[in-house]
Amino acid sequence: MGAAVTALPQPGQQSWRGLRVVVAGLGIAGFACADALLQREADVIVIDDNNGPQQVNKAQILEVLGATVRLGENGSLPDADLLVVSPGLPPSASVIQAALAAGMPVWGELELAWRIRDPHGAPWLFVTGTNGKTTTTLMLASMFRAAGLRTDAVGNIGVSLVSAVMDPEPFDVLAVEVGAPQLPFVHTVSPFSAACLNLAEDHVDFFGSFDAYRDAKARVYERTQVACVYNSQDPETIRMVEQAEVVEGCRAIGFTLGVPGRSEVGLVDEILADRAFLDERETHALELATLADVRPPVPHQVANALAAAALARSYGIDPRHVRDGLRGFEPAGHRIAEVGTVGDVLYIDDSKATNTHAADMSLRAYDSVVWIAGGLAKGQTFDDLVERHAGRLRAVVLLGADRGVILEALRRHAPDVPVEEVSDTETGAMHEVVNRAAALAQPGDTVLLAPGCASWDMFTDYAARGRAFAAAVADLEA
Repeated sequence: MGAAVTALPQPGQQSWRGLRVVVAGLGIAGFACADALLQREADVIVIDDNNGPQQVNKAQILEVLGATVRLGENGSLPDADLLVVSPGLPPSASVIQAALAAGMPVWGELELAWRIRDPHGAPWLFVTGTNGKTTTTLMLASMFRAAGLRTDAVGNIGVSLVSAVMDPEPFDVLAVEVGAPQLPFVHTVSPFSAACLNLAEDHVDFFGSFDAYRDAKARVYERTQVACVYNSQDPETIRMVEQAEVVEGCRAIGFTLGVPGRSEVGLVDEILADRAFLDERETHALELATLADVRPPVPHQVANALAAAALARSYGIDPRHVRDGLRGFEPAGHRIAEVGTVGDVLYIDDSKATNTHAADMSLRAYDSVVWIAGGLAKGQTFDDLVERHAGRLRAVVLLGADRGVILEALRRHAPDVPVEEVSDTETGAMHEVVNRAAALAQPGDTVLLAPGCASWDMFTDYAARGRAFAAAVADLEA
């Protein structure tokens, strides 16, 4: 293994000629990183353990552009000056461990994007959290657009941050969704403001422990310049802010579903109110919007709106543009989406609820539920969730590989709730699931797809699972 270069490129440096970079992973982020590095004239080697059709297609494009691509190899690290890793690779991956052992610098996508951006370009505002980060990021971008700014929602949301900073038409500001897997290899990134919405057990299989997952999330606040936005009702996010190393003068701003105190945003009756970004915050609050401006006005969606509003206000967005942004916000798919009403029973697709914390927030929104749950549990337990919501469960329909974990929790904490299992693991099984749920539901109930689990045992992703649910509900209506 050769020695790493003594000086890596600095922000704004246009030519990276002579720098030998390995990009590990050929997904959305990896492809964008390799492309950007080639444009900077670096020598690029791309590696990926997989060699499926998508990887082969991307490899052919990158090879035409001048990269060396190695598919289907098992984690061997080529000689290089720098390793850039895709967020799909856990810190324990052999290629990362080999780089660290050799003293090779390791960057994630966020770090690379920070280094190649225009240092005088668009500020970044970060959003992370176990749940709600996509919705909050989209809300924030909507508020920026309402203020007439050129912006986009990027990052973990499916639009590479590297691609955004390479856009030939500069952005005014960027709303950046940050997932925990993107944070371990960030070194110099300094967001304008950052928010952690909540923290619950998730990605334990990726990080190896909850503590490691929490520590990764906490890095979202490092070097924040203006405002660290935290959940006043989540002790973990409070602790993160208290321990964060930030730029001098950065403020801690809370959001709460209660009445806001000083330096918080929250609710006063049905008004989203700001007591953080006005001169008279000791004695006054500023109206930003009303609950009627939030769709749907369920508690966790209101919390998302408050967090987005706090970030927008930290950037100086006028209250009327916060309101207009919420009114113009288009929710992402498969998040508390109404897909139909059949026989006075409401059907809700919250397939994005891929962990127990998200399922908990979804269940809180409805009084009488036929709950559709199951999939890949990712090491989670369901006892607390079932015990908390046993009183609102009309019935439960279980599917997926780890449905037995939920079944055992139901037997312990909700033994009187009717439970049906669908053992078929083919994607067509969703029709049977919905039919059974419909038979169990009574007028006024909600059939809620909030699986609390990942989807990969039966579906390509949570969106495919949600589409299968919506199609099965449409067949009921027919």
